[in-house]
Amino acid sequence: MAIHTLAVLVENSPGVLARVASLFSRRGYNIDSLAVGPTENPKVSRMTIVLNLEGHALDQVSAQLFKLVNVIGISEMKDSDSLKREILLVKVVNNDKTKEIAKKHNVVVADENESTISIEAVGASKDIEALLIELKPHGIRELVQSGLVALERGARTLADRTLSTMGTANESDSNSSTADYQN
Repeated sequence: MAIHTLAVLVENSPGVLARVASLFSRRGYNIDSLAVGPTENPKVSRMTIVLNLEGHALDQVSAQLFKLVNVIGISEMKDSDSLKREILLVKVVNNDKTKEIAKKHNVVVADENESTISIEAVGASKDIEALLIELKPHGIRELVQSGLVALERGARTLADRTLSTMGTANESDSNSSTADYQN
């Protein structure tokens, strides 16, 4: 098995996330990470999906994803060609050692009181994991971690490559309402 990161542009409409998630569920694939958010175009959202599966299964999943009515474009984000980041907020016991770990990892202290310190970290998955491993013995009280987000390096954009050929989300409001027959 191998880790794959997919960037998926979808129409910004109700039910799209549920359809994408159910596609993986029906096929028995687990989503390791899922981040969804707006893009520069208010009619388009971007999903970053991290999966652990073989190459042939990835091809099948990509083909099935592309068949969904609201999917505009799909691209695999290779490590060498993309920037990948996660966000972590973690509340730990406030002591000299946790402050030292925070300083070592160059993270932001977002909140501090006598008993706890809340740390904000943005970075590659391996860096976030290393921080958590160091903090764990010192009393993690609570944590929340985003899914991975990825962006292609350089001038290329997924939106430029897909929207210009598909025309889906760049059309006028009167023409862009796709029939949502999958609900």
